[in-house]
Amino acid sequence: MALALGALSVGFAPQLPMQLSRQASRMGSPVMEVKKSEAIPFLPATAALDGTMAGDKGFDPLRLTEVVPIQWAREAELKHARVCMLAWAGWVAVDLGFRVPFAPAVSSLQAHDACVEKGPMLGLLGLIAVLEIGAGIPKCFELYNDPDAAPGGDYKFDPLGFGGSADLQEKEISNGRLAMLGFSGVVTQAVLTGNGFPYTYNGMSDIVPPLGM
Repeated sequence: MALALGALSVGFAPQLPMQLSRQASRMGSPVMEVKKSEAIPFLPATAALDGTMAGDKGFDPLRLTEVVPIQWAREAELKHARVCMLAWAGWVAVDLGFRVPFAPAVSSLQAHDACVEKGPMLGLLGLIAVLEIGAGIPKCFELYNDPDAAPGGDYKFDPLGFGGSADLQEKEISNGRLAMLGFSGVVTQAVLTGNGFPYTYNGMSDIVPPLGM
């Protein structure tokens, strides 16, 4: 008898909230609605993405901000964004003929292996390691342990005095996201075509067809 009653209660339980919701709407009582994401309207919004952070479009389909502290994620995003903005410009500049002293005369696609073979990559690795150990790792610990820490990506480095206005922060993160996609595209196209800038099979004529006529 108890098992039968339990089964009946389970069977009717899912209908109860709907019945209560209908009754509440008939009586004029407000019904709680789940806030939806602005970027993906069919998914619920995450609490951390409340629109106050620069570049916040409400896009978090995997709900990573519920697992990873939002400022730690911003630190990682800005670091990759800044690196890719420099990397895209550097990759294209080398393929257009720019060379630093003692650099091997190779394309950007072959530059990594050439620098590893000749040794400069080891020096670059050492320089990056010093920067990460001296600034990057302490910043991550600060973001984890100090609720009053400066936001992710803020190293108080502003030699030109531009300032960290909301407008400039929005521009930096937007251009950085574009650079991450752009750099991935440049590397992929360079590998697929084996050619330099603009990384197509037939040069500029693939971008501007009249040039091939």
